[in-house]
Amino acid sequence: MKVLIVSQYYPPEAVPLPADLAQGLAARGHHVKVLTGFPNYPSGKVFPGYRQAWRSIERDGTVEIHRVPLFADHSQSAVKRMLNYFSFALSSATAARLGRGADVIYVYATQMTAGFGPWLWRITGGRPYVLHVQDLWPDSIVGSSMMSGGTKERVISGVLGPWLRSAYRRANGVIGIAPTMVSTLVSRGVPDERAHLVYNWADAGEPVESTLPAADEPRAEIVYAGNIGDMQDLSTAVRAAHAAADAGVALTLVGDGVVKEDLQHLVAELGAENVRFHDPVPRERMPEIYARADYALVSLKDMPVFRGTIPSKFQAVLSAGVPVITTVQGDVRHLVEDGDVGLTADAEDARSLEAAFRDAAARDGDERAAMARRGRTMYDSLFSRESGISRIEELLTAATKETGTRR
Repeated sequence: MKVLIVSQYYPPEAVPLPADLAQGLAARGHHVKVLTGFPNYPSGKVFPGYRQAWRSIERDGTVEIHRVPLFADHSQSAVKRMLNYFSFALSSATAARLGRGADVIYVYATQMTAGFGPWLWRITGGRPYVLHVQDLWPDSIVGSSMMSGGTKERVISGVLGPWLRSAYRRANGVIGIAPTMVSTLVSRGVPDERAHLVYNWADAGEPVESTLPAADEPRAEIVYAGNIGDMQDLSTAVRAAHAAADAGVALTLVGDGVVKEDLQHLVAELGAENVRFHDPVPRERMPEIYARADYALVSLKDMPVFRGTIPSKFQAVLSAGVPVITTVQGDVRHLVEDGDVGLTADAEDARSLEAAFRDAAARDGDERAAMARRGRTMYDSLFSRESGISRIEELLTAATKETGTRR
């Protein structure tokens, strides 16, 4: 089977799933090509060693990677962020030849605009495509601080709404990453038989010795690793950790993002000596980050759209065998509480999160180890890479057997 993977993000950016899928499908004998942009996430600056061009081709084993230009940005500017999304949508749509050469197209839809090319090609008789929805649009963008405001929201929803319905309708399969997301997709017009649940996966690898600087023997070393953005609501975590310092709580924020500097100012303003920052690390070094963590924080703002999503760092934490502390409501909170794999707090509530941090510090080693074991068991049963790739392979194969063009 000839598969084209379309994703705005691809390694060396820290978005591993598209590459995992590409290599996994290639290992199973499929011919895989990737259509992506030039790496710039999360800094918004093109990575060293890359220079934007109209077309660039590289190889990773048997996988052929085609890069197209985009407007590099990951700022808080609504205009610039939209230029980033739509520039990739337009430049990738010009690669129709790649689409014609595939049997099926897989779209990794962190932004739904990544599906613009496959949707356009399908209208003109192109190949079937399967959407893997990572964030519900327009919910996830109109709810962000950079897009807040009645007029902006109405314009964005008015423009994107009809196109999204068409993109869902023409897709041969639509994948959601959480049960609530799948239900929402069905409520928005995706037929039951074409709406599928496939959990994201992660692999933190084998534990190794940590290179994180040692704290002053905290009773709970809590680590957040990932994008330090507005949606992650890390200011609440900083305030909660500062308030729980007397309980022996230490918080380390690993990564980069648009609000990192603001958080550093907040830490200085509070005098939060128990909150530290660590530079971003590549995926292969993530085991170092989790090696000394007693708990890992998974946090998001309190928005309806996040109740139906499961951040990929949740799977990474479970895989690494680290108990979770989460403020993500909905499906994630249910998984943590039902599986007893960590502690939960209300979103955007510093007092609630402080209480969870204090609870975490009070737990003994046996309790923490038991939560970690249950988390690893949950990962193996629900979130393993092999099961996820197998399920997507099934859906792509089924899409190639459908006839006709959806309208």
